[in-house]
Amino acid sequence: MTAATQAPIVAPGSTAHTDGAWGVAPIQTRSERPRSYDPADFATPTGREVNWKHTPIDRLAVLFQDAEADASGDAIVVAVDAPDGVVTGSLRVGAAPRGDVFQPEDLTAALAWSRTDDALHVRIPDGVEIAEPVVITTTGGGADRAAHDHIVIEAGANAHATVLLRHGGAAALAQNVEIVVRDGAHLEVVTVQQWDDEAVHTASHQARVDRDATLRHIVVSFGGGVVRVNPSVELAGTGSRAELYGLSYSDAGQHLESQVYLHHKGADTTGDVLYKGALQGDGARSVWIGDVLIGANAVGTDSYEANRNLVLTEGARADSIPNLEIETGDIRGAGHASATGRFDDEQLFYLQARGIAEDEARRMVVLGFLSEIVQKVGVAELEAELFDAIETELAQEALR
Repeated sequence: MTAATQAPIVAPGSTAHTDGAWGVAPIQTRSERPRSYDPADFATPTGREVNWKHTPIDRLAVLFQDAEADASGDAIVVAVDAPDGVVTGSLRVGAAPRGDVFQPEDLTAALAWSRTDDALHVRIPDGVEIAEPVVITTTGGGADRAAHDHIVIEAGANAHATVLLRHGGAAALAQNVEIVVRDGAHLEVVTVQQWDDEAVHTASHQARVDRDATLRHIVVSFGGGVVRVNPSVELAGTGSRAELYGLSYSDAGQHLESQVYLHHKGADTTGDVLYKGALQGDGARSVWIGDVLIGANAVGTDSYEANRNLVLTEGARADSIPNLEIETGDIRGAGHASATGRFDDEQLFYLQARGIAEDEARRMVVLGFLSEIVQKVGVAELEAELFDAIETELAQEALR
């Protein structure tokens, strides 16, 4: 029996649970990871587990504590700015669509599930097109105790909308984001992490994309001590599409991580994954793990994933691990790529040969490298803000 069959997922509200024994064989692929709504089914990570081995466990200790009293109060404040036509409310455990898609696959996600009594529900009704983004702002009130949150974003059939998640201040936050994109809908979700230096943040984003629907999901991580945002997307419907993009800029002592999972389940699905990161300063660290599963029924799949990292200084490190599983040979195409390197001397020479000073040439190369992701955001004000943030990061490095 596999680990998944030994520990079947239990519907929310049920009292049944396992003793946490997932089997003796190590979990090798993302699709094999055990899932449970009960935190007791997950042992506290030690750093030896496949999904935690690149993460600084000691810096996340506060998020592994199952302390209900710490889950409320002013640890975080969540505010919603929703344009006309968007419906907002809350969902308790057992109230659909909460749990239609989301199944925790690690301890922090299970704690966020169980410790969030009322999940924020943002719904774009069938056929409604929202021109302005829905903005959900999470502000931390201190990183000395854990905060938990669960957000459900639902795009009705043939709806069009953009949802922007903003994070700032100081916090220790375990967060779940559940995304449902129904038939023919087009949804963009952008999550921006601009935390203070002491903040730690783990986030599990899980999405299902139905027939002829599109999800564009963008992760932008600049601030925070440890930020780990793991998107998981199931292309369930025929003709569904996912565009998963990421941008990170890691400074000295920062750990910025994303473990991306794209599951092609339906026929004629399309996936495009591209994450880019820049790193500068001693101890700057980024981790990207990309898993793509093309299922047995996902005929006609077209999928590609890539990760590119630019290391700007000594002492910085980027780990990049792409994985691809294919269970059917009847596909249009599939591939993956990864590259990590320093400045291209030829690019710098070309620019300097035309009278551009070295510092300005370096700035132009970094901006050119990262702009591909920024320009995919599609929100003009946010794009300008992100370019300013990159300029600020470069200026800080120039002062060192």
